[in-house]
Amino acid sequence: MTGYDRPALIAAARQSIRKGSKSFAAASRLFDRTTRERVWLLYAWCRACDDIADEQEHGRAMVHGPIGTRLAPENRLATIRTLTELAMAGEKTGAPAFDALGLLMREVALTRVMVEDVLAGFALDADDWRPRSEADMLRYCYHVAGAVGVMMAAVMGVPADDEDTLDRACDLGIAFQLGNIVRDVWEDDAQGRCYLPVEWLVEADIPPGEVTKPHYRKALVPLVARACALAREYEASARVGAARLTFRQRWAVLSAANIYGAIARKVERLGPHAWDHRVSTGKAEKAGLVLAALGEARRGPVPAPNPTLSRSGLVAAAR
Repeated sequence: MTGYDRPALIAAARQSIRKGSKSFAAASRLFDRTTRERVWLLYAWCRACDDIADEQEHGRAMVHGPIGTRLAPENRLATIRTLTELAMAGEKTGAPAFDALGLLMREVALTRVMVEDVLAGFALDADDWRPRSEADMLRYCYHVAGAVGVMMAAVMGVPADDEDTLDRACDLGIAFQLGNIVRDVWEDDAQGRCYLPVEWLVEADIPPGEVTKPHYRKALVPLVARACALAREYEASARVGAARLTFRQRWAVLSAANIYGAIARKVERLGPHAWDHRVSTGKAEKAGLVLAALGEARRGPVPAPNPTLSRSGLVAAAR
């Protein structure tokens, strides 16, 4: 017995994914019940960490109190670390999303290293870190999304010694995050952040802090195309790994790949108008992408190599 109220934690996690991500919620319905519930538990912890780090509520801005009452980034990170440490130790935290991680770690083969690699991404943001090179950007993508992909693969039963499949699960997370980076250029800039490499901006003659200025939009478009090309490379690798999963798992993963890949493709296609409004996919479009994934799940994947900078290289850089 774990001492956790599993049904209550599952219900809270399900509500979290419904509020926080319509895309992941849609894809998660394709899993078998046990995997689906575990995916919700993992999502709930990731979402809670994101919300604490950014002082948000399911990705949306919170109403703050008087000036001076907001926690400093390092204090938010300390909160995330403390609650996560308690969860990994099997202690009740009083926070359902962190208890969800505690329960999950007692049901599947998640490791402390997997969790710490995700926490390292929050540490980068707390330090106001910026990627200087393409490798730096990919390292960031690894921590905030690729490492989550590794945890997701473990939740789906991929053994710890299946390094290539774990690498390719990581690749899908990296592809997702590259899509987020190009979609959210304006939103990140409003928060004083930019995840496009400094070296890319210098090559395009875009001064630091001016990436969203109207007269630099045309110069920004080739950089977005470059990031989207990287995303396609990582996504193609991930599809090879997905073929090794059970059918329902494969369908769910390919559906998520289609939905998130569509967002990056829209941003690239819109060019300088990509940030006139937030790019998303509607219900009908999602349904079509899920249906397309069904056909893809029944066929073998197109062969694709691992990207030049894969999980092992990114982990080495992080260490």
